Amino acid sequence: MTTAVATEPVRTPQREDTTVKPEWIRLPKPAHQCPHSGLSRSKLNELILGPKPPVRSVCLRKRGQVRGTRLISYDSLMAYLNSLSA
Repeated sequence: MTTAVATEPVRTPQREDTTVKPEWIRLPKPAHQCPHSGLSRSKLNELILGPKPPVRSVCLRKRGQVRGTRLISYDSLMAYLNSLSA
């Protein structure tokens, strides 16, 4: 019986960038910070709630429900943060 032996190491293709930019992010849990921006939950709430919020967000909920899931636009949040440094 003959056993096949590889003479060269197996090579895996190199990936340039393995991180994926999200389109929407959730609010972090209380007492935690956002992993994308480093902002606290309360600061993010200040930016997305109110009469004219500077950061775009949406609330997903079923018809008739009081509570839902708040999602923040990643691009809108990053554009707002970048505008502060200009």
